[in-house]
Amino acid sequence: MSGPTFPVDLPIFVAGARGMVGSAIKRLLNTMGFTNMLAPDRETLDLSDQTAVNSFFAQHRPALVFLAAARVGGIIANNTFPAEFIRDNLIVQSNVIDAAQKFGAQRLLFLGSSCVYPKHASQPISECELLSGPLEPTNRPYAVAKIAGIEMCWSYNRQYSNNAGSGTVAVREPQSGTTYLAVMPTNLYGTGDNYHPTNSHVIPGLLNRFHEAKECAASEVVVWGSGSPRREFMHVDDMAQACIELALLPNHIWSELTASDRNDGEPPIVNIGVGEDISIAELAKLIALTVGFEGTIRFDTTKPDGTPRKLLAIEKLNRLVKIKPRSLDVGLAQVYKEYKNIVHIR
Repeated sequence: MSGPTFPVDLPIFVAGARGMVGSAIKRLLNTMGFTNMLAPDRETLDLSDQTAVNSFFAQHRPALVFLAAARVGGIIANNTFPAEFIRDNLIVQSNVIDAAQKFGAQRLLFLGSSCVYPKHASQPISECELLSGPLEPTNRPYAVAKIAGIEMCWSYNRQYSNNAGSGTVAVREPQSGTTYLAVMPTNLYGTGDNYHPTNSHVIPGLLNRFHEAKECAASEVVVWGSGSPRREFMHVDDMAQACIELALLPNHIWSELTASDRNDGEPPIVNIGVGEDISIAELAKLIALTVGFEGTIRFDTTKPDGTPRKLLAIEKLNRLVKIKPRSLDVGLAQVYKEYKNIVHIR
């Protein structure tokens, strides 16, 4: 990725910069040479406090906002804390999106999730599948919150955006033309992931389980579900690159994506993925190979599988930006090396 064509002192707010996604975006922006980054932690800025969020925007006037802050987790966490998943996500995203408009941010990129699409959506899943069928019940509260965020972006674009002009973001003075784009990442893994034994996503959860099994010379590892569901996985650094390249698109392209007159047409969303998937059974074998576990893998079919398949269509993404995601085996090797450092520190 080349250096910025935008001013290096562009005021950029990364909401959720301590999380896996936000920290990846912040790292890459730093690498690109941007110098005016706003990335307060929870102790400094409580995003669930509307007054605090408004005060932050009023003081710092970010021109570009990456809304990566969210309560996230795997199937167990979603099933155990559904109220928190819908409540916390609705509050945080509403506060940030509204403040961005009130205080003159020109662009906002909202991080959604592929779980916004119906459980039995056509594969690969294109952006037009949004709201076309019932959601997967195990993460419906989280998905509904993210769908509300998409609708909020869409609504604010229609009511408040001013898409006239060309070139790049006007960065010095606030203006009334805040525009929003929502991206739907596929399943992510990578630096900064959560390795909690029950509340993590599938890749960090399995890495942790297989590593511990290897360390204690266990004869088998139990994997939840049948192993038949298929999932697409993307390293978070590759996803961050796609997000930044989208956020820095020239105005004439950005305006087309966020057009204010779309009441019933295409929502302002772009899928971010790698274009291929793998079964959970194949993933388990690949992680066992990465870790060096040589025992038996047993699938517990009494546990939920979740959505049968979730592969994103990425033709729209590929028309807009050019990224080359790393292969899953390469990404897993990198992540496992990082994981072992974390375990050693413990």
